[in-house]
Amino acid sequence: MSRKSRGQPRVLLIDDEPDLLELLELTLSRMGLDTTRAETIGEAIRLLDSESFDLCLTDMRLPDGPGLRVVEHINQKGLDVPVAVITAYGSAENAVAALKAGAFDYLAKPVALEQLRALVKQALKVLEKAPPTSGFRLLGESPAMLHVRDMIERLAKSQAPVFITGESGSGKELAARMIHTGGARAELPFVAVNCGAIPENLMESEFFGYRKGAFTGAETDRDGFFQAANGGTLFLDEVADLPLHMQVKLLRAIQEKKVRKVGATQEDAVDVRIISATHNKLSALVDAGEFRQDLYYRLHVIELAMPSLREMREDIPLIANAILERLSRGIPAKLDPESIVALERYPFPGNVRELENVLERGVSLAADTQRISADDLHLTPVAEESEFAVTAGDKWPLQDYLDRVERSAINEALEKTRYNRTAAAKLLGITFRAMRYRMERLAIK
Repeated sequence: MSRKSRGQPRVLLIDDEPDLLELLELTLSRMGLDTTRAETIGEAIRLLDSESFDLCLTDMRLPDGPGLRVVEHINQKGLDVPVAVITAYGSAENAVAALKAGAFDYLAKPVALEQLRALVKQALKVLEKAPPTSGFRLLGESPAMLHVRDMIERLAKSQAPVFITGESGSGKELAARMIHTGGARAELPFVAVNCGAIPENLMESEFFGYRKGAFTGAETDRDGFFQAANGGTLFLDEVADLPLHMQVKLLRAIQEKKVRKVGATQEDAVDVRIISATHNKLSALVDAGEFRQDLYYRLHVIELAMPSLREMREDIPLIANAILERLSRGIPAKLDPESIVALERYPFPGNVRELENVLERGVSLAADTQRISADDLHLTPVAEESEFAVTAGDKWPLQDYLDRVERSAINEALEKTRYNRTAAAKLLGITFRAMRYRMERLAIK
């Protein structure tokens, strides 16, 4: 039975505390929702199997077991019912466990009515949400890409934090945007933040904002990234670059759903979905003491692994032609058979971003504006990591020789610092920004 045919949206409330049930019923009825009570898991499962609901709110602790059993039942039966769990204050482990099990979102006790209303509105939007029709898309028909798009579609229906992994240039931000545009927050802001590009002394004010007069130069009040993304999605790219002191503040903001501007005396409630990404192995940084374990578990609720272009070589012609169509002004240039073979054989350490650069160069250098040959692409062999050592007598052309020297030095510094780019930059005697530039130019992972 559809919601339209039933009239008011129906919410199943599962809790054994009469006072909390009355508060939930009163709040939801004022939102125009119809509520049904259940005080045990058994009673809730019988209702779910016999009646239709648009949303389920369940306590984590019930007389006959944990509320996660309700989440598992809904998933096993394939019921199209978003379920949110209510956890005890400060019980981060339970909240993460619920999200991993498939819960839409969670609320902490004591229940804040503002957060409750926001959660309910988003949950009901998910049911009405049509498949994303925005311009953001990941191309490809390989098994790896089909799996990614299926995951994105499922993640868009949740509010759980998503952790996106993958090599540089593999489309992590694009995947984050697709999750956002396919979900209930699509009409609200998507704010992307490159954590590695923010000076350390400005991080707190950039993330949380500041009050007028908080420091020299603070002439007016200003919102931070959290306030700008309020109601929507905050995408933290290269989250591994956050210093430890900022990791503590970020963890608290995520757990409490509140932030305090620099120079302010009170906290402001914020409602953002966190999606984070890195090309680093974050678990290794946790083991090395460079990334907080508690923050790692908060961010790493559901992982989305982006495949490298090497894992989806059969998609290269499709992706390349789409890029050429976008680059062209009129009739797009075509790749000849030899150039397609050359692209499919190339390892693309920089993934789709490097493919785009290669094609842009090919379009610019091609003698025939309608046909790109393999020679026009100027693909240079990429040495394996074991071949980065420079050999005497292999010094021409000069630029290739210098690139190999620089690549070898950077990789050695990264290994010595356990892939901490800030420490590697100091070891090399260059700025962190220069380090990032060189790594991108040399396609170092």
